[in-house]
Amino acid sequence: MPAPLVVIGGTWFMMGSEDGQDNERPVHGLWLDTFELAAYQVTNAEYAIFVESTGHSPSPLRDDSQFNDPKQPVVAVSWIDAVRYCEWLGHVIDRPVRLPREAEWECAARGGLEGKQYPWGDEVPHAPDYGTRWLKGPAAVGGRPPNPFGLYDMCENVHEWCSDWYAADYYSVSPVHNPRGPLAGSRRVSRGGSWRHQIKTSRCAARSSIPPALHYPDYGFRIACDAE
Repeated sequence: MPAPLVVIGGTWFMMGSEDGQDNERPVHGLWLDTFELAAYQVTNAEYAIFVESTGHSPSPLRDDSQFNDPKQPVVAVSWIDAVRYCEWLGHVIDRPVRLPREAEWECAARGGLEGKQYPWGDEVPHAPDYGTRWLKGPAAVGGRPPNPFGLYDMCENVHEWCSDWYAADYYSVSPVHNPRGPLAGSRRVSRGGSWRHQIKTSRCAARSSIPPALHYPDYGFRIACDAE
C-alpha cells in the first residue's frame, strides 16, 4: 500500500527566499488549492510492487546492499520512472496520482512556518548521529520527527522529483494561483536534501533540477494527489 496521504488545506504562503540563490527570488505570495501529499518518500518495497506488476525496469541500484533495504526510499529513478509509477498507482487506487508541483512541495515543507529556513526552524540539525548518518546511502523513511503538517524527511534524505519544468527566472512570471511551472524546458525541478551532501538538508526554498531521464543515487520522490 502507498504511504498515507496528508491533506494540505488551501492556503496562501510566501514562496522563495531573499537569502538564497538568485533563482529563489523574488519572494512572492501564492494561493494553492487543497492538495494531498504522501507522508513518506516512496520506498523500495512500494516500488518493487510496481516493477513486479508492470515489468517496468527496476532501480539500477536494486541489488546494491547500500540502497535496497525495503524501508529506504527508492533512488536512482528518473523523473520518467517516477511519472510511470504515479500513473500505475493511480489505476491501482482508482484515483489520479501525480508528482507534487514545486510550489506545493515548498508549501508542504514549510509546514506553516512562514519565513523559516527549514521545516523545523532556522537551525541546521545537530543530532548526535548527524555526522555519521547517511554515510553510504539514505536512511529508512520516517526516522526523524515529522514537520508540523505530519510529513517526514522533507528537505533531507533524498532529492525529490517535482512535476514542473525548471526555469531560473520562473518566480518573476509565476501566476498567483496554483502555479505549475513553465510550459517547456530541458530540466525538471527537484527539491529537498541529499544523503550525499556534507550538510544533508536543504532549505525549504532551495531549488535544484536535472534532465528528466537521468538516474542519480540521491534522487527519489513522493506522490501527490488533488483533493477529493
